[in-house]
Amino acid sequence: MGCFMPESLKKKTVKGLAWNTVDNFAALGIQFVIGIILARLLSPSEYGIIGLITVFLAVSEAFITAGFGSALIRKKNRTETDNATVFIFSIATSFLFYGILYYSAPIIANFYNQPILTPITRVIGVTLILGAFCIVPNAIFVTRIDFKTTAKISVSSAILGGVVGITLAYLGSGVWALVFQMITNQLVRTILLYFFSKWKPKERFSKDAFNDLFSFGSKLMFSGVLNALYNNLYAIVIGKLFAPSILGLYTRASAFAILPSQNLTSVLQRVTYPVLSTIQDDDERLATIYRRLLKMSAFVIFPLMMLLFGISDPLVRWLLTDKWEGCVILLQLICFSMMWYPIHAINLNLLQVKGRSDLFLRLEIIKKIIGTIIVFISVFWGIIGLCIGGIISSLISLVLNTHYTGKMIHVGFKEQMMDIFPILLVSMIGGTISLSATWLPTPYTFIKLVVASMLFISFYWLSSKLWLKDEYEEALKILKLK
Repeated sequence: MGCFMPESLKKKTVKGLAWNTVDNFAALGIQFVIGIILARLLSPSEYGIIGLITVFLAVSEAFITAGFGSALIRKKNRTETDNATVFIFSIATSFLFYGILYYSAPIIANFYNQPILTPITRVIGVTLILGAFCIVPNAIFVTRIDFKTTAKISVSSAILGGVVGITLAYLGSGVWALVFQMITNQLVRTILLYFFSKWKPKERFSKDAFNDLFSFGSKLMFSGVLNALYNNLYAIVIGKLFAPSILGLYTRASAFAILPSQNLTSVLQRVTYPVLSTIQDDDERLATIYRRLLKMSAFVIFPLMMLLFGISDPLVRWLLTDKWEGCVILLQLICFSMMWYPIHAINLNLLQVKGRSDLFLRLEIIKKIIGTIIVFISVFWGIIGLCIGGIISSLISLVLNTHYTGKMIHVGFKEQMMDIFPILLVSMIGGTISLSATWLPTPYTFIKLVVASMLFISFYWLSSKLWLKDEYEEALKILKLK
């Protein structure tokens, strides 16, 4: 980000990136390990049961947050009245939606023909109320770019939630192990956020503050609801038309793909959003920093997704055992759609930085309509068809997302593709090499995994030094900067 960003801002950003990476990946790494242990103790069907209820939780959370977290972060003259208003609204809304979920639980169970969903929905819905308490203190930490504290909180909550989940799974509690893992995780996170932030509401609810924040946040809320519905549309369709075990395989494959893609992107979004908001009126600086962020994101995430594509088979068999082999092909396909996630997210982040939540909402509506059509067409080809449809939908979204970026800061689809194409090409060649290595004539899965991974890492490292010098050197500078 070089000379285009003041040194203090650059150091603050890099420090934030470092700690936010710890926040996301320490917690997610722990959750990943815990998930592996739980997957060995539980079955795909039990994971599928939880997958059936996630859409209702996600939609409820979108209404509860109402975009207020982002609105608080973006607002330059935040007051305690703003914080208190968001706090009171979020808590009240969380109780409302918990009540809706509680009384709708039998309907949800009947829709999927899974009676166990009634008690599960009523118990797991408690996470909505706990999550509402987190919105303001979390926004305070993000505004300060204080991800060191949130890293400690995330790791602690993940560990305690995992201990509860694994213990219950070992004792034969089945799907309830996953339920109480989620509740424990959220409860510990809520308690620690308040303990470390030392924040408490000091003002009353303000109608003026609400209207001010809601004018920006409402668009993000509706976008969030659309995202929640669309992101879980696959779970709804698969859960309704296929057995829970198929949904379990799909959700496990998605979890593998999300770990590197969505969560690295989340790191970049959470740190760059408050930083870029400080220079939202300087289009030239925005464009320069934006393109660097775009290339750096692709430099990290593209190879990770292509490595995951290449080693999917031995990775799944070694970590989860052969009972999960059905998710291998699904994971390989999902990698090709999820690899574009950071590009989507960074483009949409720019709209929020520029205060154009109206365009953000418009884009989300258009993309979701197209994506829904693709889902209902591709479902005729089964679960494989749905995953291929996801790739097509992701590529169409890529074209749409870059449209307004091109208009605002003159970095549109063509410019972005030219920036990241060399990284994409090198990553895909590396993925092909690692996939070929998994066909080694050896019965030892771990050997295949290690050989395929080492070949990819060696190829990408050498290629980066020869053909991706700028991105390679930028990555080294970030790693060395303290």
